[in-house]
Amino acid sequence: MRRWAENVFDKGHLRMVYLSSAMGIRESVSMTVAKKDLIGGLTVLILVVVLFWSTFAWLVYNWLNNSYYSHGFLVPLISGFFLWRKREAFRPEERDPSNLGLLVLGISLVVYLVSQVWQAYHLSALALIGLLAGFALYFLGERATRRIAFPLAFLLFMIPLPFINRLSPALESLTARSSTWLVNVLGIPATNLGSQIQLQNSSFVVGAACSGLNSVVALATLVAIFIYVLEGSLRAKIILLAMAVPIALAANIFRVSSLLVIAHFFGAEVGMRYFHDYSSLVLFLLAFLLLILVGRLVGCSEIRRDI
Repeated sequence: MRRWAENVFDKGHLRMVYLSSAMGIRESVSMTVAKKDLIGGLTVLILVVVLFWSTFAWLVYNWLNNSYYSHGFLVPLISGFFLWRKREAFRPEERDPSNLGLLVLGISLVVYLVSQVWQAYHLSALALIGLLAGFALYFLGERATRRIAFPLAFLLFMIPLPFINRLSPALESLTARSSTWLVNVLGIPATNLGSQIQLQNSSFVVGAACSGLNSVVALATLVAIFIYVLEGSLRAKIILLAMAVPIALAANIFRVSSLLVIAHFFGAEVGMRYFHDYSSLVLFLLAFLLLILVGRLVGCSEIRRDI
């Protein structure tokens, strides 16, 4: 009996030693994989920063000096947040590396070289996003890349478009005509010539800051987030995206019209004080409410649970 107990104890002890060794090996392997991931990630990050240093400098300059893209600093932060929410895509068991990434990397590098020859930094910024997508495909695979596709694509909203300034004159004229018509409907005498609006006691010129282009660019970025976080059909989300421009323009026309109404009753000085201090908040709130209303009408009102 005593010998039998000793045998059982020895076998149990050996089993415990075996399990402990297996767990130690597994932890060691996990630590090795994590260490390799860290080193690989840092290497890729350093290469990207060195290669695209001039592009980063151009982006930051535009975010600081281009009023249409002053929100650019927020885009990488928002993209990083959504990427962190999808961090399970980076787990070793989720990976299925694809050689398709090499093709994407090659195309992105060609675009980068062309952009350097032409000094076209907007192309270089596009190449940067393509390079990140290529790395994701090559190291993580197609399934994992699809899961982080939105955070990567959202980075497009940080790139200043080269033709954006050319749209301003047409929008200035549209805003001036529409605002003049609206205040005339309200019974306030006003005339319009190009981007100039004449009231009985004052006159205003609708410049670039009042054209609504800032609102269009910012609201398009906001709508992209809405489309991603809300439940809804593809058709509903396309409608919501298409409504971004009309909503932004309508809110801006209301903003300028409210300035004209206040200037008519209280004078140009009070009107300009309202415009500089409060009109941006009014525009944002109105556009946000219209966006929510349209979202409800097309069936995009519930927040997704898988983000």
